Formats: sequence, C-alpha cells, structure tokens
Amino acid sequence: MSMYLYPSFSSFLSATLFLSLFLHLSLSQVEVYSVKVACKVASRFAHTVITSSALNKANSSQEVFFEVDLPKTAFITNFSMSIEGQTYTGEVKEKEKAKKQYQKAVSTGQTAGLVKASGRKMEKFSVSVNIAANSNVTFILTYEELLQRKLGQYEIMTQVKPKQLVQHFEIVADIYEPQGIAFLEAYGTFISNELLPLVEKTVTDKKAHISFCPTMDQQRKCPGCDGTLIDGDFFIKYDVNRAETLGDIQIVNGYFVHFFAPPDLPRVPKNVVFVIDRSGSMSGNKIHQTREAMLTILNDLHEDDYFGIVTFDHHISTWKDSLTKATTGNVSEAKGFVKGIYQSGYTDINGALMKAVDIMMKDKQAKKFTERSVSMIILLTDGMPNSGVSSTPQIQENVRDAMGGNMSLFCLGFGNDVDYSFLDVMSRQNQGLARRIYEGSDATVQLQGFYEEVASPLLSEVDLHYPDNLVNSLTTSHYKQLFNGSEIVVAGRLTDNSLDNFLVEVFAKGVRNRQTGTTQHATLILSSERQIFISLCTSLCTHYDVTKDRSLTVTLRDSVRFVVILHKVWKQHPYHQDYLGFYTLDSHLLSPSVHGLLGQFYHGVQFEVRDMRPGEEPEKPDATMLVKGQELTVTRGWQRDFSWDVKNGENVPCWFIHSNGNGLIDGNHTDYIMSGLFKTV
Repeated sequence: MSMYLYPSFSSFLSATLFLSLFLHLSLSQVEVYSVKVACKVASRFAHTVITSSALNKANSSQEVFFEVDLPKTAFITNFSMSIEGQTYTGEVKEKEKAKKQYQKAVSTGQTAGLVKASGRKMEKFSVSVNIAANSNVTFILTYEELLQRKLGQYEIMTQVKPKQLVQHFEIVADIYEPQGIAFLEAYGTFISNELLPLVEKTVTDKKAHISFCPTMDQQRKCPGCDGTLIDGDFFIKYDVNRAETLGDIQIVNGYFVHFFAPPDLPRVPKNVVFVIDRSGSMSGNKIHQTREAMLTILNDLHEDDYFGIVTFDHHISTWKDSLTKATTGNVSEAKGFVKGIYQSGYTDINGALMKAVDIMMKDKQAKKFTERSVSMIILLTDGMPNSGVSSTPQIQENVRDAMGGNMSLFCLGFGNDVDYSFLDVMSRQNQGLARRIYEGSDATVQLQGFYEEVASPLLSEVDLHYPDNLVNSLTTSHYKQLFNGSEIVVAGRLTDNSLDNFLVEVFAKGVRNRQTGTTQHATLILSSERQIFISLCTSLCTHYDVTKDRSLTVTLRDSVRFVVILHKVWKQHPYHQDYLGFYTLDSHLLSPSVHGLLGQFYHGVQFEVRDMRPGEEPEKPDATMLVKGQELTVTRGWQRDFSWDVKNGENVPCWFIHSNGNGLIDGNHTDYIMSGLFKTV
C-alpha cells in the first residue's frame, strides 16, 4: 500500500493500521481500557473503524506508542485523536508529498504518522503521543478495502495484540452481500476451547453478524494473573452465491462494479516451467523448504499439464531439454531430480529465465501443447542477480522481449534480502504477479499456497466489454488469466445516472466444446473459437410494493428503501396542488458522495439558529439560520412526516427556508428541475 498519513496535530504523535492492533506502552501506569474493531462489509467492500482509549494513571506525563497493522490493499480514510475532549483530525496525503511533510513534521517536533511495510499481508502505521497525568486519549482509525477473492473465499483478518488485559474488548463485523452468503466461518489462532463459545455468529440469506467480546477474566491466561490470551489473528472467511448469470453488476450513485467469477468452468491445461535458485544464499532451511514445496507441487500437477524444471546458480541446469507431460512416471522421475538440488555459486537470473523461455517457445513452435492451454514460468529466488547480466532493468527488458506476450511470469521472492521491486515489475510486465515468501517454519506452506492460487486457470485472455457511449472512467478490463477461486472486478462510471441496465460482453479463451444455457439475465455460449459471450442486464429496483394508502415503497438492491406518497390537498386551496412526497428510510446506507436535492442532506448539515423574532403570523416566529457560510431568514412551522405512518403521518417541528431554499441547497433550485420524471440534464 503506497500511502502515508500526515496528521496535522500540534502535539507529538505517530500511529499504524489494519484489522490488527498493537499498543506499546512506555509505562505500566498507562491503562488501555477500551479496544473496539468494527467492520462493515457491503458487496465485498470493507469499511473498518478501530477505536482505542487509554488512561494515564501516573502523576506525570507518559508517552504512548499506538500501532495498528492494516492490509496492504487497504487505504486510510480518516485518523483522529481525542485528548480530554479536544479532537485532532489527521490528513491523508499522496505518498511522496506526505513523506516530505512527515519528515518536516518530525524534524520540528510535531505529531506525524507514517505507513510502512511490516509483514506478509499488512503495513504498519504507528503513532506516539504524550499524555498528561490523569488524562485520557482516544485513537480512531478508519480504513477501507475491496476484499479480494482467493482460493474461493474472501478473508478479513484482524491481528490483535493489546499486550495487556482490556476492560472493554470487542471485535464486531457486519456483512451484507446481495448475491447471498454461500458459507461463513470465524475463528482465531489464539482462541482456546474456553474462548470458542464467545465467537458469536449469526448468518441469514444475505447478512451475517460476527462478534467476539471477552471479559477481562476471560482474557486472562490464568486466574488472577495479568497475562492475556488475546494475542494472534482473528479470521472471518466467506464466499457469496454464484448464479449461472456468470456475473453480478451493482450500480450505485452513477457508478457500477462488475464481479466476474463464473462457476463450474472446467480448468484449462497448463504448461509450466519451474525456475529454482540454488545459489549459495539458498543454503540451510531455504533450499530444504523449497525442495519440500516442490515435491508437493509436483503431486498436484494434472496429467494433461506439461512441466519442466530449470535450476541455476552461475550455471544453468535443466531436468529435461523440453517440457514433459505430467504422467505418474514423469512426476516420479522429477521428484528424484528435485531431491538432488543443492546450493552453491552465484545468481544468474537472466540466464535461467532465458533458458526457460527458450524451452517453452521451442515446444510451442513444435505445437506440443493444445491451443487452449496456458503457458507460465514460475521463478523462485532469494537474492540479487550477481552473475551474467546483473543490471535489473536490462534483465526486465530481456525477459519482456523474449516472452513477447506468449506466456506469464510469476515470481516468488524468498526472504528479506531479495530485490522484490525488481521481481514485482518484471512479473507485471509479463502478465503475472510477484509474492514475497517470508522465512519461517511455514515457508513451505507459503510456497504451496501461492502455487494453488495460479495452478488452475479457467480462462485466458479475458476481455470485458462495456458500451462506449454509456460507460467511461473504466478500470482494467483485460486480464491474462482467470484462476479457479479468484474473481475479476471491473468498475466504471455511467454517463447516464438514471441508467438501470446495460449490455456487458465478456470474451475469453476456455473450453473447446459448445454449450448453451439461458437463465433469467444471461446467455452463455462456449464456442469452438473458445469465446464466451455474456449479455448481462441489471436493474436497480429489487422490488416495489404498492399499498391502498396511495403509497409506493421502492427497495434498491434489497437494501435502501424509499416511500413515495401521493399527498391530496384541499381542492379549494388557493395555490397548493396534489403532490408526491419522497421519503428515504435508509439514508444511512447511502454513500457520503450521494447528492441531489435530497441526497445532499442525507448525512446531515451543520447549522445554527439565532435571533428568534415575531413573524407575520404570531404562531410562526422568524429567525436567522447560519448555514454554509450564509445568513438565511427562516420561519418556524410544522410539517407532517409520513416516513413510518403513511396513512396519518406525524407532526414534526421544522424551519421553512425562504426564496426557494437559496443559500441552503447547493446551486439554484432550477438546477434540480427536470422536464420529466425519467429525464436527466
């Protein structure tokens, strides 16, 4: 995650973030009495708020270091700190600009926080603050992320290490998925049999609520001791129902997001060359764990796969000079070769990759593989190139030119000494991705886990097409592969905010046989040209209900409800006519970016009323309202609210704004007038 946080506080501060929480205290007199992690997920988009409060019980000021780990794919949207009722709000800055401001702030003794890498899946944002004697401090950290589907599930990980007993400790998550929740599990690496009943889980068709709230006694390692059991990772894993429409499109506030993860597609055969570093730096556990992982990976090959093995130090060796079909006999022979891999020498990454590409291209030209197969090279290394071509930009150029878009490159960087950015760029240049493998007892599992992610390609050359005249600001819509258990997500902006359906076309290489199936929203054709065509229409309105009280309730995406009521006016009224009242029942579920005549007020507006004085009518006094930098004349009155009682309504006090709301609404009232109910500007 390339993000820095620069809080503009006047005191000295620094912080971190993720669903992981650490509090490092300078002295035991500082008590952390409240920690709450609240996560809300809607359509795979997670919004997390971490709140922690501490009290300095000492007679002198104490410095508290507050740290929270956050996912590398997340972004901070807010950080604030409250000391004795005074709140200080941070500013989120672009990476390079924030880094300069951070350094300047630290050099002048101001408070600043910085996000930096801290582990396998997360980055650390840390803050320190000086707390006066007998004072409280509350940290509130908010971040958001789009959950990524891997191996058939989404994962929310909360790493919690409070380092002490906490009076009020709580992890709460609420999940809403319009497609329906297929399964959900919640567990913690630190949760014993005694703590297990405290993990409460309620799952309905489309919603789930998970909570974990141990008391102080339940947190203790033993009766009467101060040690805490809360030390580890808390996981929530789930997936959504996959309909045969082969996709789900959701439209909100003029934007759309398309989730594409077609179910029940057969895997595509793969051609893979494993390129393994055996240089001297791979000695010890690294080479042992690599051998163990490779033995398991070879077992997972399918008989219609082709594979090869290249090992390298400053010399390049191959198991065979061409790729071999993954028969039982060939796999067994390859295992014998892997067991004999030992480390020595320097690191010639360029030579090893050139050899792997050469083997792959010769077999491709000889038409050894089926056209529908997917070709890939998987590189494992732990160091910098120091033999042969050692310039990393030159190696990247050589590899890109040699591969020529005919195969993908996946790189695994083993340990902390590897030049990971070099591997990451090289992978992306060749339609692949890189992953860091951390040294530890589970390195073998990490290697196997990465392979599992890319081991079962379902589609290749995936292109998602959207109407040019209806969609713009589109995110990436071409993907080299779609792997089993993963998901393609494309988002964009609609040129017509009133649009509630449009055509989507998805083209990809996949299975050869022809199948045709028709469902409510989609048609799937798998043709001999190996293309998928999918017509997908979506509708904003999930359902609507009409009652005899002249009211219409409209529900969008099984979530936000609106009530439209026909208000009848006395027929002899001098100027009022019958009108439609539009009531929003669930404005809290709408995005803060919602706008419009009503939408601009959904999340409240700051105002002050003063100078109340007699109006034209004795029972309706006038006053001055201070709002949006304006002074407006307003009149006290009453209005009937039919939000919950559509028949009788409820009298509520209100202020009437004069001059068509000028000064209160954004722009002019004529900006919100359309020529028809379904027209746009």
